[in-house]
Amino acid sequence: MATKRTSRVLTVSVPPETAEEFNRLAGSEGRNKSELFREMLRVYRTYRETGAFESLQRYGAARARRLGVRDERDVERLIHDARGR
Repeated sequence: MATKRTSRVLTVSVPPETAEEFNRLAGSEGRNKSELFREMLRVYRTYRETGAFESLQRYGAARARRLGVRDERDVERLIHDARGR
């Protein structure tokens, strides 16, 4: 009975200098290339999520400034006004 693989082989092409740097980095980190790649992917994913969050945060802050929101009371006032009460 064949055992199902729990991982997949991924092939990428990079310039020779990049491949050498990757190998050196893996060695200096005491990791194999697969471990280093997984960690790099986790870090990149976090970087992207952080960038999206910061973008939304900047949008929200700019919108709040335009609406004159300075604190929670201003938020409550806007909610009250929006509900028409």
